[in-house]
Amino acid sequence: MKFIFYWTFFYLVIGITSADPAKDQVLSQRVQQLIDWSSRKSVIRLNSDKFRQYVRGPPKNYSVIVMLTALSPSRGCQVCKYAHEEFTIVANSWRYAQSWTSSLFFAMVDFDEGSDVFSMLKQNSAPVFIHFPAKGQPKKGDVMDIHRIGFQAEVMARWITERTDIQIRVFRPPNYSWTLVLGILMSMAVGVLYLKRSSLDFIYNKKSWGICTTTIIFAMISGQMWNHIRGPPFLHKHPNSANFMYIYPGADFQFIAETFIIYIMYAAIVGSVVLLNEAHLSSKIDASKRKVIALSGIGIFAIFFSFLLSIFRSKYNGYPYSFMFR
Repeated sequence: MKFIFYWTFFYLVIGITSADPAKDQVLSQRVQQLIDWSSRKSVIRLNSDKFRQYVRGPPKNYSVIVMLTALSPSRGCQVCKYAHEEFTIVANSWRYAQSWTSSLFFAMVDFDEGSDVFSMLKQNSAPVFIHFPAKGQPKKGDVMDIHRIGFQAEVMARWITERTDIQIRVFRPPNYSWTLVLGILMSMAVGVLYLKRSSLDFIYNKKSWGICTTTIIFAMISGQMWNHIRGPPFLHKHPNSANFMYIYPGADFQFIAETFIIYIMYAAIVGSVVLLNEAHLSSKIDASKRKVIALSGIGIFAIFFSFLLSIFRSKYNGYPYSFMFR
């Protein structure tokens, strides 16, 4: 018992004598400065010097989630804008949460304000999300794999929880634009029904309902609902050339232009099946026209299905099958 007592006393003395008041004062001032910045804006904007001082330099008792980005329009990174919006949503959700503490801060470094930070961290693309822990250097898992899991706010919050054990409940700002559009469409529909109240035969028209149904189906399977939720850019300028990218080269993201292309392809494939059906069942068309319609349906189906499979191959690297076009 005396041995344990002496060793405990020894460590207490060492701990007290080794405390550095100046170091504690620097840490206190640093944390207070970060709190002041985050109270004005939840995402703290850092340049190279501030990054070295507040993120990389000791002393530290807090974690920092840093976004490396390039928001200048001259950089041509349209994805960076939407990634920054999602990052801001997470930062705001944490800053105004009741469980907020000074153990976690959100910051960003723009390429035009801190290009040497990109070189220091060996990053040559944007956006990049990195967790800098309170102690030690970032490890492999501290760099968020946006190509695999994306950068949606909810996904980002789960990743932060894995790295810091801090739970962040994401609160998105309300969007009333779709509610307004839906209200206008419903008002127009009610108006049409009122004006046509004497002849409502069009309601029982199978072709009208078929067109409406397939239009909704094409919108859903082409990714229009995903666009509404994630808000991606219409297209993107290739970082290494002046060409525009209409198809995103990965399965975790897509452009609005891409969904319209897929929409048209699905519609063309369904239209080719309709032509084949008409050629087979219609008795009012002579044999030569039926043959032309059938061949047209087969040709349209083969071409657009090949394009669709080619796009699928470009988004899912390693997919082995193709047809006509690679």
